[in-house]
Amino acid sequence: MIRKRVLAEGRVQGVFFRDSCRRVACRHAVRGWVRNLPDGRVEAVFEGDPEGVARLVSWARTGPTGARVDNLEIHDEPAEGFDAFTIR
Repeated sequence: MIRKRVLAEGRVQGVFFRDSCRRVACRHAVRGWVRNLPDGRVEAVFEGDPEGVARLVSWARTGPTGARVDNLEIHDEPAEGFDAFTIR
């Protein structure tokens, strides 16, 4: 199991980024969470098998229809063992 924390910057709030992220995560058996930040970015943590997490990171580079991701920071972190994917 691996964990990646991502910070998406651009037009990422008000475009269903968090709900779309949750749906994609569930489809790929990835656990963790996603939330809006006060500065307009979206932060997410993805945990799971390397292939599933890679798919979520790839998805986060563009986000849902209507989003515009100008920058995506990706950080490796130690896995905590979440049992679901939630919107915070």
